[in-house]
Amino acid sequence: MSKNQIIRVAFIYHKSNIFLSGKHFDNTYYHFYMNALKRNKELVITYFPTNDIFDSNILKNKFDIILLWGDQPYGMPNEIININKLNIPVIANATDAQDAKNAIQYNKKWKINYYYDFYPKEFFYEHYPQNFKYETIIFGLESSLYEKIKPFNERIKNKIINSGAIGNTKFLSKIINNILNPKFNSLKGYYLRTKCNELPYVDYTTTLKNEFVNDKYPILLQKYASAIAATSDTPSIKYWEIPAAGCLTFMEITDENRGKYLGFIDGETAIFIDQKNYKEKFQEFLDDPSNPKWEKIANSGRNFVLKKFNNDKAVESLVKIMKKLI
Repeated sequence: MSKNQIIRVAFIYHKSNIFLSGKHFDNTYYHFYMNALKRNKELVITYFPTNDIFDSNILKNKFDIILLWGDQPYGMPNEIININKLNIPVIANATDAQDAKNAIQYNKKWKINYYYDFYPKEFFYEHYPQNFKYETIIFGLESSLYEKIKPFNERIKNKIINSGAIGNTKFLSKIINNILNPKFNSLKGYYLRTKCNELPYVDYTTTLKNEFVNDKYPILLQKYASAIAATSDTPSIKYWEIPAAGCLTFMEITDENRGKYLGFIDGETAIFIDQKNYKEKFQEFLDDPSNPKWEKIANSGRNFVLKKFNNDKAVESLVKIMKKLI
């Protein structure tokens, strides 16, 4: 393609996809797909909210790239017919790893040429064939939501905020989950996050049972000087949402979750924690919360993610994949 050529993109998703409605408790996908894509001057996006069956023949000779919300039917039409007859490259957002086994069959059905998501390549290839093309793109951070934040010295410092899904620690539940879903049950994926809630100085809010949903999550975060980002299998969007809100981020970074790929530096842009040291790391902050080093780390983490992980930067990475395929 020529240097200044505009890329015509057909974005396909099911019309009932709650993640793209702007009304879901998590609007990170909405802002990336419905706002950030349209801001990029190299793209012209046409949205195709579909029914259960979508005839892609209407795209013929009109588009350069087909972009799929997902690589399996969740949030997508059950069938995309005639897509194999089109000479248009297809890019898809990779699904959650627990659904990869089902998603793999759609590689040929939907003629998918390239995958992307924010988890590392090693994690992707644990669940998908080695011949599938994949690129890590860290998206979900809509910068405008984090422009005006509460000053660090005006925040709660005797508590640490913890939020999001956690595991069920009841004995019977653990037994059942280990039998039915041994690899991807919530206690395993959120083990450290769950353990943190046992501490008296940790304030916890669930994913849904609070007022800080949709675009209000940054408002919750900036009430506190410090917050926990802990996902034990692979990092989640919280790893860049929390620093963006100006929080000192206690971040689970281990060999198991491969979190170092994000590029944070322990003691400079975040405080790294694991199952052995998290209490010690928390206490160091709580014993001396007015130490200026904490605000310095929080500010450095905020600047790092807003510069590197914002949605517009992510779209630029996606455009690079498109250019490879055209």
